[in-house]
Amino acid sequence: MKYSALLVLCAALLEVAPASAQKKPAAKPSAKSAAATGKALMTTPGGTKLVEKVTKQPGQLVIPYEKYVLPNGLTLIVTEDHSDPLVHVDVTYHVGSAREQIGKSGFAHFFEHMMFEGSDHAPKGTFDKMTIGSGGSNNGSTNGDRTNYYETLPNNQLERALWLESDRMGFLLDAVTQERFEVQRATVKNERGQNYDNRPYGLAGEHISRTLYPYGHPYSWSTIGYLEDLDRSNVEDLKKFFLRWYGPNNATLTIGGDVKPTEVVKLVEKYFGNIKRGPAVAKDKVAVPVLTTDRYVSYADNIRFPMLQMVFPTVPNGHPDDLPLNALAQIMGSGKTSLLYKNLVKNQKAVAAQAYQQSAELSGQMNFVARAFPGKGLDSLETIVRGTMAEFEKRGVTDADLQRFKAQTEAQMVNGLASVSGKVSQLAANQTFFGNPNYLTVEARELKALTKADVQRVYEKYLKGKKAVILSVVPKTGGVAPAKPDNYTVDKSGYQDPKDEYASLKYVKATDNFDRSKVPAAGGNPVVKIPALYREEFANGLKVIGTRNTEIPAVTMLLTIRGGHRLEQANPAKAGLASLTAAMLNEGSEKYTSEEFAAELEKLGSSVQISAGDDRTLVSVQSLTKNLPATLALVEQRLMHPRFDPADFARLKKQTLEGIANQNTLPVVIADKTYNRLLYGQSDVMRIAASGTTATASSLTLDDVKQFYQQNYAPNVSFLTVVGDVDQKDVISKLAFLKAWPKKDVALSTAFPATQPDQTRLYFVNKPGAAQSEIRIGYLALPYDATGEYYRAYLANFTLGDGFLSRLNMNLRETKGYTYGARAGFSGTSYAGPYTAQAGVRADATAPAVMEFMSEITNFQKGISDEELSFLQTAIGQSDALRYETGLQKASFLSRIVEYNLPTTYVDERSQILKKLTKEDVQATAKQYLPADKMYIVVVGDSKQLPALKELGYPVVELDLDGSPVVAAAPAVVEAPAAVVDEKIKTKDGKRKTKVKTKKGEASAQ
Repeated sequence: MKYSALLVLCAALLEVAPASAQKKPAAKPSAKSAAATGKALMTTPGGTKLVEKVTKQPGQLVIPYEKYVLPNGLTLIVTEDHSDPLVHVDVTYHVGSAREQIGKSGFAHFFEHMMFEGSDHAPKGTFDKMTIGSGGSNNGSTNGDRTNYYETLPNNQLERALWLESDRMGFLLDAVTQERFEVQRATVKNERGQNYDNRPYGLAGEHISRTLYPYGHPYSWSTIGYLEDLDRSNVEDLKKFFLRWYGPNNATLTIGGDVKPTEVVKLVEKYFGNIKRGPAVAKDKVAVPVLTTDRYVSYADNIRFPMLQMVFPTVPNGHPDDLPLNALAQIMGSGKTSLLYKNLVKNQKAVAAQAYQQSAELSGQMNFVARAFPGKGLDSLETIVRGTMAEFEKRGVTDADLQRFKAQTEAQMVNGLASVSGKVSQLAANQTFFGNPNYLTVEARELKALTKADVQRVYEKYLKGKKAVILSVVPKTGGVAPAKPDNYTVDKSGYQDPKDEYASLKYVKATDNFDRSKVPAAGGNPVVKIPALYREEFANGLKVIGTRNTEIPAVTMLLTIRGGHRLEQANPAKAGLASLTAAMLNEGSEKYTSEEFAAELEKLGSSVQISAGDDRTLVSVQSLTKNLPATLALVEQRLMHPRFDPADFARLKKQTLEGIANQNTLPVVIADKTYNRLLYGQSDVMRIAASGTTATASSLTLDDVKQFYQQNYAPNVSFLTVVGDVDQKDVISKLAFLKAWPKKDVALSTAFPATQPDQTRLYFVNKPGAAQSEIRIGYLALPYDATGEYYRAYLANFTLGDGFLSRLNMNLRETKGYTYGARAGFSGTSYAGPYTAQAGVRADATAPAVMEFMSEITNFQKGISDEELSFLQTAIGQSDALRYETGLQKASFLSRIVEYNLPTTYVDERSQILKKLTKEDVQATAKQYLPADKMYIVVVGDSKQLPALKELGYPVVELDLDGSPVVAAAPAVVEAPAAVVDEKIKTKDGKRKTKVKTKKGEASAQ
């Protein structure tokens, strides 16, 4: 875990932490702590001890909680928060991949998957059906040091969540079968393929780990593990892993939200109290890596930008030097004020560069990462990185450096308290790694005491003159050499097998004094209150909507300017202009250069970001309440007074062109771009990516950007949403610059009529060597509406493709093991958007996966069951409790009201539609809006999969990366079964063209 993940919680406590919370592990504790006397503050009849209580006073940013310990060693933390009718439950087990052994990597993560496969009283599928079916969500995650499982639910579902979590803690192993084991083994392999093997630079972490750490070190392999280790694992290995590490004495149960601690304790005692204590778990201790020489390693990947990563061993999480190392990393390589940005990105010697301190429980590392332009050497990047370190040594740390670091940390801390899940996660992590849920106050004191000398000191100690691991990732196409030849191979000679942790383990089930087979009843449905709104409209046409939210002292603002990429419809040859204009606005202003502007934002801990989408440009603003006036002054500069510096334009244009070229290395992007070319007609700018093409982006000039800005940024096509700790009168008084924004005649694009293909065809793009294939299936469907056909289509698709329990995901992931996840859905806005079913699937499962997709879509028109209808209604009907929690969620909700001119009662109208929904309604909608016989099928994968795809019976069209048809050299026509013919013709000018013949005649491949 990064130190920064915990550090972000503490900066705002510098001046406001309560006396009762000021507690160091070795210092005299507060009066409200069992450690003060060695006795519990309270002991329940069930033997549970209250050992600590931290309270919150008005105006103080502290997470209040009560900490208990059950007789079986389970630690319980409860934080009470009645701001929203929901509850978040987290069970963190202090075990991750660092507890694994050589030859058995990936077990911790594999077991995370197995924990969702059912237990004695909650058979497979029960967990998801209960949590998702009640309008909640659930998931799990694994890293080197811990595994956690969590649910966010309406507050009436707490007892059910505890029943579920306790059942898999105490009653899991008899439910683990070989069949479920094999399905999840396939799923983990698919996850590795999607996130590591098939992703550019995805294997960099593995190379760093095995080079930096000695053979056998707990961090010398990645959490996902190696395929060969997964292949030789078996059910008994997994069961032993559970018995060794998954006892209640190695777990922390953290519960937060709309709960009462006394009631929570009783429920936890009931469901967890009889689970037997597991083997004792001692804190792991390992030697710190020592490098006596620079270690150079390299590998080739399917990338465009060569990458250099330089890694120095540092300190673990919680070490006193971890905080100044984070500050050092920010100064060296975070954002436009950093030295790496100045020396590599600003002068166009690298596409991107950054530095970051990465600390975990047992060790840490300082990373310098830079990506070169195509064909450029990595040796020069290493020289510049080392020169940057020397520059820092000479330059030192400035007062402004320290101010920016502390301000940003404070803002991150405040925003980290915006959700119950965020608060619970912080408490759980602090307890797991420090034994102190309130550890953020320790970090707060460290932050307050941080000096420039501390930062300079850690540079001298960990970087100056020290040796590093230097990884070069070079393109498979060649032309670029590593920074230096490889000089390191893993030395196994000093490795000794660790002691056997798994001998004499015995599975002992708990004996309950209640009937665990009975599912707990849910309480009454939560009442979700739509926030009180205010509205204004300025004389220039700008609409404002907002609500006050006092949970945290922060403000979120979203300014939506209609238009975006669709404005380029007037001149498609300039596609990419909206995106480039937004990027230019994120640079300097009339008053500040780009770097000066970034420094001003960092001093406030604020964010002002402009981005262009398909049909809008969005100005996103995040600020602490106390810094809102200064932040809005910067918004005015960025929005109203852009600098439009020619040097900035040249750099951004070059980066844009490189990014477009790089898209052809990313199978996901290739699939999306190919799909869009098919969805939209030849004259529709939407068939072109928002970034444009190489041709269109190359033609753009700075004058084009200035003209686009002058013509299309206007208040009368915009609306502003405000959510946060500021009232209407106060915030409106600060918006004079928006009131003075002049109106303009902006010609918004009208939508082309949505068209469907005359029949379903399959379009294939070859991606040689792809470990997975990307699949897209669908057509251009409907525009958004809140209570009409779009909403009804959304409801109908829920069972088919929305969420983990959808038919598509359960089939392709859970039953077949083809993918890490499959989904489908409608994505309309004011303009018609596509219906898309999609997944990244195992390469050898490409054709079967397409067949299953089409089978599910076709069969869905036969209707759904009573059980599926009931699940749909409860899952969607109770989900509102989770939808409006954070400032951004509330702002998005309010924005939708303005954008689509909705009454605030539309939520109630949707509830009535959902309540009255019938199976016949779903079937009728499916028949109308899921035309399986008139869809596009796009597959991006290795050409080895093409023969099997052709056997599916669909007309097949092979396309190049740019969308041009591909044909074989020989102009042959081969009659296929089912009267499908691929006609491949080479024209006189050497270009390739494809036509598709069917029984209905001949149709262009386009």
